[in-house]
Amino acid sequence: MTSTPEARAEPAPRLSQTSASGIDVPARVGPGAVDAERIGEPGEFPFTRGIFADGYRGRLWTIRQYSGFGTAEESNERYRFLLDQGQTGLSVALDLPTQCGYDPDAPMARPEIGKVGVSLSSLAEAETLFAGLDLAKISTSFTINGTAAIIYAMYLAVADKQGVPRAKLTGTIQNDILKEYVARGTWIFPVRPSMRLIADTILYSNEVTPRFNPISIAGAHVRDAGSTAVEEMAYTLANGLAYVDELARRGGDIEKFAKRLSFFFYVHMDFFDEVAKFRAGRRLWARLMRDRYGVTDPRAQHFRFGVVCGGSSLTAAQPYNNITRVAIETMAAVMGGAQSIFTCAFDEAFQIPTEFSAELAVRTQQIVAYEAGIARSVDPMGGSYVIEQHTDRMEAGIERVMREIDDYGGVVKAIEDGWLQMRLAERALERKQRVDSGETVIVGQNHFRRDDQTHEFGEVFRLDPGAAGRVLEKYRRVLDTRDGARAEASLARLGRAAADDRENLMPYLVDCCHAYATVGEMVATLRAYWGDFQEPVRL
Repeated sequence: MTSTPEARAEPAPRLSQTSASGIDVPARVGPGAVDAERIGEPGEFPFTRGIFADGYRGRLWTIRQYSGFGTAEESNERYRFLLDQGQTGLSVALDLPTQCGYDPDAPMARPEIGKVGVSLSSLAEAETLFAGLDLAKISTSFTINGTAAIIYAMYLAVADKQGVPRAKLTGTIQNDILKEYVARGTWIFPVRPSMRLIADTILYSNEVTPRFNPISIAGAHVRDAGSTAVEEMAYTLANGLAYVDELARRGGDIEKFAKRLSFFFYVHMDFFDEVAKFRAGRRLWARLMRDRYGVTDPRAQHFRFGVVCGGSSLTAAQPYNNITRVAIETMAAVMGGAQSIFTCAFDEAFQIPTEFSAELAVRTQQIVAYEAGIARSVDPMGGSYVIEQHTDRMEAGIERVMREIDDYGGVVKAIEDGWLQMRLAERALERKQRVDSGETVIVGQNHFRRDDQTHEFGEVFRLDPGAAGRVLEKYRRVLDTRDGARAEASLARLGRAAADDRENLMPYLVDCCHAYATVGEMVATLRAYWGDFQEPVRL
């Protein structure tokens, strides 16, 4: 007989009177909170209730799982497993060397090969990653930024090799470098040449892959780095406007390219904050497109977004609680009208998901979709006194933060000066202090703990220690067997194009990929002309 750990004599915390974003939440809200004209109808401007009149009845959200590790062969096997479990789209995780533009043989790269994603150094690896997968029928999302244009070029080259028409390709590259400078750090080049590269991908994609999303403007990482839901949406929309301005400066047709802009967020645990965040963002973006840029096509006013349910809201303490957290967050994403959802596995707080935990995460989405009933109606919370008031207050907060950025001089200046980075760091410290003090309740972490918090897991993920060696061996084989002269010539053409601001670099990057030039070689070629981003220091 085993003894049960003695429970701590801990008083239950009091319920907060404000949301996680600091919005006052009244105990009771009445009919006066609802303005039917401001809410509108589903599928109609300002799209508060959703961009489609029939909601998920017309098309269910895309079910994805962020996955990739070790070698291309191992990741391909995981993708096949997830597709067999009912996943409807791929979400490719890339390792840090690939994200930061290093080949596997670089000294900085070797300890990180395949650890947080798949190593993808050349077209040869990409061909293996997608072997046996019909790219004409699968939507593929890449969480990639600094090297996004290169990975997109590589994907086009794989499609060419498979004989898949580029016009049939669907999916997304994240390609949002502005939030990298603020929150993640996988930047390479300075801000302005990076903006050029992003504009190149969007303008090129509009012509050759019209069903592909060439950017996913992401607030997700800003949120995980410490921002509130209000700031997450405000920073994301501000970045979106910066990209629109750059594309317009390049002569892009806003009515055309705006149709392929997409967004990406984390869903955290304050249910009403999250639902209201998406409804407010959708309404505000539509209004900005119409009033600031004169966009008249409703599809170009659409705020299309995908989400991650999990992230920093998950805990290593009492990790099975994360199953409940992810289910609640998935419901919030559906209530908010997401077009694409990926659900974190409960063990992602401390390891790469196992097949068991990844399958359970997929099943969470399927249960919400097919058993819970909440996907049957469009915007089922629309008209709720609480949610409509919260949406209005969330929108007002988002606009206030965006005005502060505009007053500073815009998002690009705020990043180059380090102002946004400092602001986010301050907010992250505030959030940590609230958690450490117990003001913000995290069940199982700072409240409702047990003396013995250990858990036995039936399955623990272990990265194959030989994976890095196999990646290096394949990388060297590519260098030995490719047409070296062709690779060098393609890189030389890329360098000349980089020196000419009038050139779109995408055709040159695709040529480099077909010549089996590596990610590291392409980045080094561009770095020779553009240099590196220097992190500003603010005291």
